[in-house]
Amino acid sequence: MKDKQEKDMEKAVRNDNEPPREGNAYVPATDIYEKEDAILVRCDVPGVAQEQIDIRLDNTELEITATQADGGQEGMELLMGEYGTGVFRRRFTVPQLIDREKIRARLRNGVLDIELPKAEQAKPRRIEITAGA
Repeated sequence: MKDKQEKDMEKAVRNDNEPPREGNAYVPATDIYEKEDAILVRCDVPGVAQEQIDIRLDNTELEITATQADGGQEGMELLMGEYGTGVFRRRFTVPQLIDREKIRARLRNGVLDIELPKAEQAKPRRIEITAGA
């Protein structure tokens, strides 16, 4: 086994010569629902903290990026590792008529819900018929 100083030196050399890597890239399983007043996007992002999620809506493109933290335990050396960490990334085209001021997102138990409320002009409305003369 290498001593700590050797490992630290190898890390420093590796970091100086290589650009930082994001790790593995994953496409999160996603469901999209539509209701009368909103669109709901639901993504699986296990192992991701709220602070590590970036949601952007640019024109009609919704982009979700969620970065998993490295699963390493401080003060321990990994002897065997099967749990992969990385970045979840997904892009969708959404309708133009979204009320951008009312978009909400919630993370619970590794599931990210993004609610995209429809703008008033996009909501269905009933047209009244008046008697003609």
